[in-house]
Amino acid sequence: MTSKKTRILTADDDPQLLRLVSRNLEFDGYEVITARDGQEALELIGAHHPDLILLDVMMPRMDGLTVCQHVREFSAVPIIIITARGQDNDKVKGLDLGADDYLTKPFSIEELLARVRAVLRRTQFMSQEQTHAVRTVTQIGEMSIDYAQRKVMMGEKEIILTPTEYRILAYLTQNAGRVITQDLLLEHVWGNEYIGESHMLQVNVNRLRRKVEPDPSHPNYILTKIGIGYQFALNPGKVGQTTN
Repeated sequence: MTSKKTRILTADDDPQLLRLVSRNLEFDGYEVITARDGQEALELIGAHHPDLILLDVMMPRMDGLTVCQHVREFSAVPIIIITARGQDNDKVKGLDLGADDYLTKPFSIEELLARVRAVLRRTQFMSQEQTHAVRTVTQIGEMSIDYAQRKVMMGEKEIILTPTEYRILAYLTQNAGRVITQDLLLEHVWGNEYIGESHMLQVNVNRLRRKVEPDPSHPNYILTKIGIGYQFALNPGKVGQTTN
């Protein structure tokens, strides 16, 4: 029985680059769907439910950042945004909107395939974590996390997280009270090839705080330990904690 191929949607308004990317992905064993503008990409995502999305930021009809924002309204599918060299604001905005990773043009095919494999590997690992979850539920303050269901509640309200946000939160809560270095968190969530990418971590932590903290500018749960990393508070809101 032939196993189902991983389906990747790639969107770019440069036909030559689109062909190059799609052919190399197909050669690497993926099923590929292509789109030449943001509106077409959004329609194809809804119709074909890809396992991974590659989005160029600068596209006609709808830019890649807007597509990313719309996709996050209905799906947690992994997204890699593709930006031009020097467009750091696009990287930050893309990550802030829920993208899982980014590539900067010009990039090599080897770099593209490595990023694709890394993101898909994290997704597969998360699925395995869910299947083999032993410690079922953690309750800290008003927050409860069901690791088997990957479900996060704040009081009576369910908090919807992206896969990356969930992995950060799960690792921190499973080590609540311990200070976790930035590199250790990067290695666990993204892989050892991402050690040193502190900015990516900071953007994701800030986005996570906006979802789980009553006041994200004065966090009670996810505490920053300056120059070291992060700590999930055992007693959220306790006076004397380092909170930002």
